[in-house]
Amino acid sequence: MTVLKQDKNKSILWGSITDKIELAVMYIVLIVMAAAFIVPFYWLVVSSLKRPSEMFVVPVQWLPSEIQFDNYKNMFGMIPFFQYLKNTMVLVLNNVLGSLISSSLVAYGFSRLRWKGRDQVFVLVLISMILPYMVTMIPLYLLFRDLGWLGTMAPLLVPLYFGNPFFIFLMRQFFSGLPHELSEAARIDGAGEFRIYWQICLPLAKPAMATVAIFAFLRSWSDYIGPLIYLQDSSLYTLSIGVQLIRSNLDPKWAEMMAAGVVMVSPVLLLFFLLQKYFIQGIALSGIKG
Repeated sequence: MTVLKQDKNKSILWGSITDKIELAVMYIVLIVMAAAFIVPFYWLVVSSLKRPSEMFVVPVQWLPSEIQFDNYKNMFGMIPFFQYLKNTMVLVLNNVLGSLISSSLVAYGFSRLRWKGRDQVFVLVLISMILPYMVTMIPLYLLFRDLGWLGTMAPLLVPLYFGNPFFIFLMRQFFSGLPHELSEAARIDGAGEFRIYWQICLPLAKPAMATVAIFAFLRSWSDYIGPLIYLQDSSLYTLSIGVQLIRSNLDPKWAEMMAAGVVMVSPVLLLFFLLQKYFIQGIALSGIKG
């Protein structure tokens, strides 16, 4: 009996030690992975506060010898920053709004309504996701040229209100997971499809909508090719183009470029931290439902 108790105690002790080792390994892996993401951002911020001569010294200088806020001041003076910020925000807000409205409506039609050929059309939408932008770039350019939209923001604004395949897929997966009894109960009470979509499905789809909003924000905020192709007036340029204007062949302006990088990344991080809970929940639910 005593031997059995000793063996049981040893088993419990060994299990406890094993759990602690596994937990320690997990924390080490997480710390290493976190450092892989944090160090580049830290280097960006620190470099934006250094003198240009300190950026490429060997050994690496992890802290500036003297903080240089003039890098930010110079960056704001090299380009019409606030004009470009205004143009960028116009694109971003339209992108987010257009993506939420159009993609949620289309996704509702694919997930909650039954109509002939629905699944086949949805397959076509999924197929369009694999087309790279470079394949459709020239046809779209010719189309917008014939419409007389070149040199305006119309090519960057109007398509946003016709849905995005990836966003439609995310929203459709989420809507498909909602109980159909909710819609049936609303129909019995006399609600139409749009009212069911607006008052029942959308309020429940906040996680998926937050996910779409973040992706739409990132897509528009960092878009460089679109504004470069369609915007011919410098007064309509966005920040992604404006940052490139800081550089020159003779002087890359590394310090000012790093400062611009910090300014460009900060809103993205802020948005993610504000919507982090909804973003993770939306990704999880959209991935397992359907």
